[in-house]
Amino acid sequence: MGEYIGGKHAVIEALRAGREIHKVFVSLQAQPHLTQPIMQAAKAAGIVVQKVDKKKLDQMAEGIQHQGVIAQVASAEYIELEDLMEQIREKEAPAFLLILNELEDPHNLGSILRTAECTGVDGIIIPKRRSVGLTATVAKTSVGAVEYVPVARVSNLAQTMEKLKEAGIWIVGADGSADQEVYDVDLKIPIAIVIGNEHKGMNRIVREGCDFVAKLPMYGKINSLNASVAAGLFMYEVVRQRYGKG
Repeated sequence: MGEYIGGKHAVIEALRAGREIHKVFVSLQAQPHLTQPIMQAAKAAGIVVQKVDKKKLDQMAEGIQHQGVIAQVASAEYIELEDLMEQIREKEAPAFLLILNELEDPHNLGSILRTAECTGVDGIIIPKRRSVGLTATVAKTSVGAVEYVPVARVSNLAQTMEKLKEAGIWIVGADGSADQEVYDVDLKIPIAIVIGNEHKGMNRIVREGCDFVAKLPMYGKINSLNASVAAGLFMYEVVRQRYGKG
């Protein structure tokens, strides 16, 4: 389901043309003076750049003359935010959305998509910049869920959150430093849950845009969870509150 663009000239032209690119891979063995312009252009566009061994590039794009550079593009269709909102308005159940704040790991996004499909999430919102998109790895990890959970890409998360609020949707941020636990938040109302970056969590502007922030209780020596695990626990708390017995 994935598509790769290989070769220095092909990748740089794709960047110049504004083609939707999720990630750029650069060989560790490539000459810096040849790859530096591509890396700079990718970073300026907010695209994640990862340096890997040449053998990995050979495996990723078998048969492509990549010259030490490969760009990975979307493998599934995105939905427009307005179309997603229209779908939600047509449903009787309260809105249930996820907002992913600069998630980088495709395995995390794939796992989140899989749990989202299982828990009845209406859709997922991700930023266009500095975030993993719907790559082949995401599609594979999601085990088919990518075909059923709508994903919208937006230019500005903070502005999108304000639009959701105007539509009557409350924003709940997952944050380990929050004062209240997720179990103490009413998740039966229309909500969008924000999951932050794997390493930095939510950025300041996104956190300030939340109506509530909540945490998961931690009783062990490690004080953080994998992003997809945390997202899954938040999603199932919504299920428990809305559909649980007793």
